[in-house]
Amino acid sequence: MTKEVDTVAKKKAPEIVEKTVVFDPSDDRTVVADQAIADPDILTALVEALSDPSRRVRQFSASALGAVAESDPELLKPYSEQLADALHRPEAQTRWEVLDILHALVDVDARTMDKALDGIETALHDENSGIVRLAAFRALASYGATTEHRSEKVWPLIDEAIQCYHGDAEFNSMLDSLLEFTEGKATEDVREGIAERMAFDAQETRNPLHVRAQEIVDAAERK
Repeated sequence: MTKEVDTVAKKKAPEIVEKTVVFDPSDDRTVVADQAIADPDILTALVEALSDPSRRVRQFSASALGAVAESDPELLKPYSEQLADALHRPEAQTRWEVLDILHALVDVDARTMDKALDGIETALHDENSGIVRLAAFRALASYGATTEHRSEKVWPLIDEAIQCYHGDAEFNSMLDSLLEFTEGKATEDVREGIAERMAFDAQETRNPLHVRAQEIVDAAERK
């Protein structure tokens, strides 16, 4: 459970008391998420905890905020700058949890992704975590599917990632997001690029990858 500790704010009259919320990383993240949904002060404290000196607290905060995003992503719209900043934490879990939050926010307001694009691009090429790379790819693909301008903006990054991670354990899941991107509002030039990039796998391979690649090519060509 979260704890509220009374602290007297500096430079304020002694009778003015603020509440400091303290999180225990061993708590149930869904319980804390429910508390944050009900109490804006706890929600703000969770967001602020993304910058906590403790790695465990940062990870817990990101995970609890992920549960908030699953239930009510609208609540996190005001915190786009803090979420973008959290993509620069050293630990992988905080970054992939925040990437999943940003992915959820695309359906609410894709503009919340704008400040995070540099951090997402960096995460897309994380050398140590396939989960981070996949989460970054999913977020970019979902964002790019929303408008033609955004599709052109992110397609070079998506295209590079397809080439870099072909055959990796996460690649098939990346193709699921690529299909979403293709079926979105991609421009004609982007769709042509997608079809060209996936043509070899669609024509030459004979495995589950072939099936998904052919679906992507078909989606690109029927637009």
